[in-house]
Amino acid sequence: MVPVSPHHTRRHLGPRAALGMALLATGLAVPAAPAAAAGVPTTQVAQVARLSTAQPVLRQGSQGSAVAGLQRRLAALHYDVGSADGIFGPSTFHAVVAFQKVNGLTRDGIVGPRTWAALDRPVVPKPKYTHTGYSLEANLTTQVLYLARGGSVVRVLDASSGKASTPTPTGNYTILRRIDGWRQSDLGLLWRPNYFYRGYAVHGATSVPNYPASHGCVRVPIPAMDRLWSIIGVGVPVHVYR
Repeated sequence: MVPVSPHHTRRHLGPRAALGMALLATGLAVPAAPAAAAGVPTTQVAQVARLSTAQPVLRQGSQGSAVAGLQRRLAALHYDVGSADGIFGPSTFHAVVAFQKVNGLTRDGIVGPRTWAALDRPVVPKPKYTHTGYSLEANLTTQVLYLARGGSVVRVLDASSGKASTPTPTGNYTILRRIDGWRQSDLGLLWRPNYFYRGYAVHGATSVPNYPASHGCVRVPIPAMDRLWSIIGVGVPVHVYR
C-alpha cells in the first residue's frame, strides 16, 4: 500500500466530509445523501421508498389485517378473491396467482416484494370484445378467465385450459347449455359446466394448476364457479383466444 500524506488528505476534506470522519470516529453512522441529489429521478426514489417499506410475505395460512388489506386490494382490481376475511385461503391464493399471471410474475401464490410492488402499479387487463351484457373471455396465453361487461373486465378468475395434447379450441362461441351440479364425463368430474362448443365447457374443478392441464375445457376453482354461476347463463358470449 502506498502511504498517503496527512497533508494531502486534509486538503481534500470539505466541511461535510470532515464531519463524517468525526462521526465515524465516535462510532455514529453518517446519514446517506438523498437519492435525488445523486441524480436519481424522483419517481424512482418514490418507488424505492415504497419497496423498502416493510411488507409481510403472505401465503396460504397467513392471517390478519395485512391479509385483509391484500384481499381488499385484489377485489378493487376485480380479482375473484371472495370475502375480505383476513384469512389467506384457497380463494385468495387463486386470486393472487391470477394477478401474478396478468402481471407477468412468478405464479407461486406468494405475496412477496415483487407482487406487493405490482399491486401498487398493476397491469389493468382489458377485454378484446365489447358486449352490453356479460361475456366471458378465456385468455389462453395468461391462463385467466375474464368476466366482462360493457368493454370492461369486471372479474378476473384463475384458470387452466387444455394441455398441448388436448388444446382448448379458440374462437367465438356462446354458452349452449349448463348443468347445475357435478357432471361425470369420460375425462373426469366437471362442477357446474357451461358448455360453449361440443363437450368443451367452462367449469369448476378441484384442481386448477398454474399452467394448461385440462383435456380441453377451461377450469376455474369451484368457489369461483359458485360465485360466477348466477351471473352468466345460456346465450352469454364466450371468446377463447391466445
